[in-house]
Amino acid sequence: MTSPHAPRRLTIATRESALALWQARHVRSRLEGLYPRASVALLGMTTQGDQVLDRPLAEIGGKGLFVKELEVAMADGRADFAVHSLKDVPMELPEGFVLAAVAAREDPRDAFVSNRYATLRDLPAGAVVGTSSLRREAQLRERFPGVAIKALRGNVNTRLRKLDEGQYDAIILAVAGLKRLGFGERIRDFIDPADSLPAPGQGALGLECRADRPDVVAALAPLADVATTLATAAERAFSRSLSGSCRTPLAAYGSWQEGSLWLRGLIASPDGREVMRAESTDEVADVDAAEAMGRALADELLARGAARFIVAA
Repeated sequence: MTSPHAPRRLTIATRESALALWQARHVRSRLEGLYPRASVALLGMTTQGDQVLDRPLAEIGGKGLFVKELEVAMADGRADFAVHSLKDVPMELPEGFVLAAVAAREDPRDAFVSNRYATLRDLPAGAVVGTSSLRREAQLRERFPGVAIKALRGNVNTRLRKLDEGQYDAIILAVAGLKRLGFGERIRDFIDPADSLPAPGQGALGLECRADRPDVVAALAPLADVATTLATAAERAFSRSLSGSCRTPLAAYGSWQEGSLWLRGLIASPDGREVMRAESTDEVADVDAAEAMGRALADELLARGAARFIVAA
């Protein structure tokens, strides 16, 4: 019997980077398994975030630059939904759009990649570490004040090439992206979240569509992973409550322990001289409870003076 939610055709809007295409093809494969009679196509696009590589994201509009063109494609009917790295999805979606599903996350940790050193702790004073993330930079400066931080933009292949050319002694990338692209062997060390707390949503895929497309929401529902949905809902609520943007070093990670969600959050000054952390553990049964947990953790930090770290987007 055909599912009542089985679509006849779906078009996925995606960036054209290797990682984004992997993610879109992964979702396409899962949909084709669910709906073998459906036609699932990809609409590849180059976003402004992909085009401007000579300046930090914070200076050109933040991570939202990776999704705006895809939303235009959905708005004008060229695409039915978009596949994003959830950490790139703004905490507040534009009016008329929803996150239809959050798929199961890959390893959310940061990866240490180097041709010369095995771990962050092996880096000598003055070693050059590449990262494009203020979150990573602030935590590196706090934990390893002797290293030199150098900006690093571009797709995963470009970043690895720059490392191999000797422009950096080490670079920090997301484990998830390296694994998905088949570069898992380049990971020298998996960085403990205590040393580099992940970005909200890191490792998870967010499927966005128009709010007036209940047919698409229903078709994507089987792709949602409950544990990931609840954990990332708490992480994103934490960030939203602290006005999280590319200009503020901020991290949040929810992990499950014996049925309870352990949520850790962090906000810092860009130079890493001041880092404020908080954590809580609670039973969470639905998205509302997860978001309430994230807001409560943010409120705890705000009560301790975290507002001084917040930089307007």
